[in-house]
Amino acid sequence: MADVIISVRDLVKNYGDFSAVRGISFDVYENEIFGLLGPNGAGKSTTLEIIETLRRKTSGKVTVAGYDLDKEPDTIKGLIGVQLQASGYYPGLNLLQLIELFAGLYNQEVDAMALLRSVNLEEKAKSKYKELSGGQKQRFSVATTLINKPKVIFLDEPTTGLDPQARRNLWELIKSIKASGITVIITTHYMDEAEYLCDRIAIIDSGKIIALDTPDHLIDQLVASGFERPKEVKKANLEDVFLHLTGKTLRED
Repeated sequence: MADVIISVRDLVKNYGDFSAVRGISFDVYENEIFGLLGPNGAGKSTTLEIIETLRRKTSGKVTVAGYDLDKEPDTIKGLIGVQLQASGYYPGLNLLQLIELFAGLYNQEVDAMALLRSVNLEEKAKSKYKELSGGQKQRFSVATTLINKPKVIFLDEPTTGLDPQARRNLWELIKSIKASGITVIITTHYMDEAEYLCDRIAIIDSGKIIALDTPDHLIDQLVASGFERPKEVKKANLEDVFLHLTGKTLRED
C-alpha cells in the first residue's frame, strides 16, 4: 500500500445552522487519482477548498504530506497545485508571459516551452489566453497547476463543456501527470470519466461520505445486490460512434 499523502479526519464545516460537511474522514494515497463525487451541494467542493487552504474548517484534522493544515498552511500551499472551475487569467497576455508571471509568484525557475509542450500547447506559446479554444484553456489551466512542482494537484470538473476529442485528450493528460509521480484529486459529474481515470472514488452526499472504494469494486457490489439495468447495455455508446466517425485527433480552432 502506498503512503498516505492526504489525511482527513472528522472534518466538519458549518455555515450557521447549516452543516455543509458532516464529520467525514478519508485518506488519499501517493500517486493515485482520487475522485470526489457527488451531486451539486453535496459538500465536495467545500471539502476540497478546505484542503486547498482556501476555506476555513469548523473542526476536524487535515494533513497534507505530513503537514498539519492548522499549523502549516503556507507550507501546504507550496506543495499543491489547484485548478478551479473558473480561472481568471489576464486575457491580453500570451501563454509564455502568463507562465513567467506565475513562476515569479512561486519564485520558481520554469522551462515555459517544455511545460507548454507537456500539455500540447507549444504552438500556442505566443497566443493570448483569450484566443484559445475551450479545450486549450483547460489544458493551460492544468499546466499552471504544475508550475510549482507540486506533490498533489486538484482538478475541479476539468472537462466540463469540452467536445469529445478535447475531453479524451485531457483524460490522457491527467493519466500522464499521474505517471510522472503526482497525486491527482478530481471532481467530476461524468461517471464514465471517474470510472476511466480514478483509482479510488469517494461518493459524498448531504455532507457525508456514503461510499469509498475502487470503481470496479463499487460496480461489483451493486451487481451482487441484484441490480439490473432496465434495458440491455449496448457494446458501444453514442460517444464511441462520434469518435469513430470523426476520429480521436484533437481539433484546435
